[in-house]
Amino acid sequence: MISTFHRGNKKNMIARFINGFISILIGVSLIGPISDQVNTAAVTDGSLYNASSWGATVLKIVPGFFAIAILAIGIAVLYGNLRDAGMA
Repeated sequence: MISTFHRGNKKNMIARFINGFISILIGVSLIGPISDQVNTAAVTDGSLYNASSWGATVLKIVPGFFAIAILAIGIAVLYGNLRDAGMA
């Protein structure tokens, strides 16, 4: 039996997949520069560290949360496409 799409059509699925792939590609390519800038801002002899060492420590977790956000985009795209295909 041929599966029918319940909440969308094939064009929406393909468009969502392409948009998600582009978002993930751009996000992954930005992790390196973001990490470099964060490390530059939070060096132990920098003005931020001298003013507030906990601020520098908290700033260092920004790339991790950015990576989690990129992972969430991938999960959302996958779930949306599976839902439209009637598999989720």
